[in-house]
Amino acid sequence: MDSAEYERRIAARFATFDQDGNGYISREDFSTAAAALCAEFDATARSEKGQALYIGAEAFWQGMAGIADRDGDQRITRDEFVGGAVKRLRDNPERFAEIARPFLHAVIGVAGADGTVTPDRAGRALKALGVPEDIATGVSAALDADGDGRVSEQEIVTAFAQYFTVPE
Repeated sequence: MDSAEYERRIAARFATFDQDGNGYISREDFSTAAAALCAEFDATARSEKGQALYIGAEAFWQGMAGIADRDGDQRITRDEFVGGAVKRLRDNPERFAEIARPFLHAVIGVAGADGTVTPDRAGRALKALGVPEDIATGVSAALDADGDGRVSEQEIVTAFAQYFTVPE
């Protein structure tokens, strides 16, 4: 895949993070995502699971800002996202995914049990984050890589890294 195609695929993922559609990614987008997940799974922000989700969202924001916010204005533009994500992915896709691990771990905590989540509940989480239903359903089924009816944290983290590198 050539560099231009690779960057186009990365840029297409920008909207996933820009929860409010204002043209940039900010801390508020991550808080919005946490709130949507709390609402979907009937967790309050003050509950242990809700707090873990907000703390995970903040850690994810800090990691994303650290790799992509080149001008330090606490907003990640599409160009900054493409530049930061492309650089990290070329270095090591799994390392890039690790910045999301605290958030993904908390999502499993609010949506699942015993450190795993069912594909159905993973699909609900994706829909709560704004992924269209048909895509969320297909993706959540595919997340269960070993076919055991449960999606583990490692399966989710691996899928997160792959999300940035596979065709739409």
